[in-house]
Amino acid sequence: MAPRRPNFNRTLRSLIRDIAARMPEFNHVKVGRILVVAGEARRASRGTVKPLCFKGGKSIDKAGRRKPEVRIRGRRILYCITLRPLFFRGSTAKARLETLMHELFHISLRFDGTLHAGRRHAKLGTEFGRRLRPLVRRYLKLCPEALLADLAHSGEVRVLQWLERPGPAYHPRASHRRVRKVYTEDQLYSGVARMVTPRPRVAREAHVRDDKVH
Repeated sequence: MAPRRPNFNRTLRSLIRDIAARMPEFNHVKVGRILVVAGEARRASRGTVKPLCFKGGKSIDKAGRRKPEVRIRGRRILYCITLRPLFFRGSTAKARLETLMHELFHISLRFDGTLHAGRRHAKLGTEFGRRLRPLVRRYLKLCPEALLADLAHSGEVRVLQWLERPGPAYHPRASHRRVRKVYTEDQLYSGVARMVTPRPRVAREAHVRDDKVH
């Protein structure tokens, strides 16, 4: 009988909820308005966050451009975090946690479907990492062991993926093709991703010594 594949979205929701509850810097984050999916490779990126609204949580900007809406169980989703293959392959639990907190750190404090203007890489440069890393270290001391164990999983997991991915903003009058305005569960599916987690060096060395003894 094949081993059961854990629902990794459930782990991620629990993790985001716990980060928001324990870390004042993230208490504006609402897990029910964030969708996390697994996506394709993009250079050396481990994850990205996509804002799904214009300023003020609006779908249409002053120029008349419209952003497609994402609704899950009828609720409007404000952000989509995409975890890329490097997140799943060859990452440690700490590295995966840092990737997730990295993307959450980009989110506007207004939590209105936009990103924080002062937390862009183009603006902060290397300062971005210097501001984020102490938050990751502090949360590592608070994170429940069960969640860290789930992040350190090796093997196949189930995770949401797009069947049809929302496109960029468009101008309804200028568009000559039919554009989907609302994306729901119908455009998602629960796919399989394989997590490969390196074993800690101490554990590997102990394993090698045990093999030699036996």
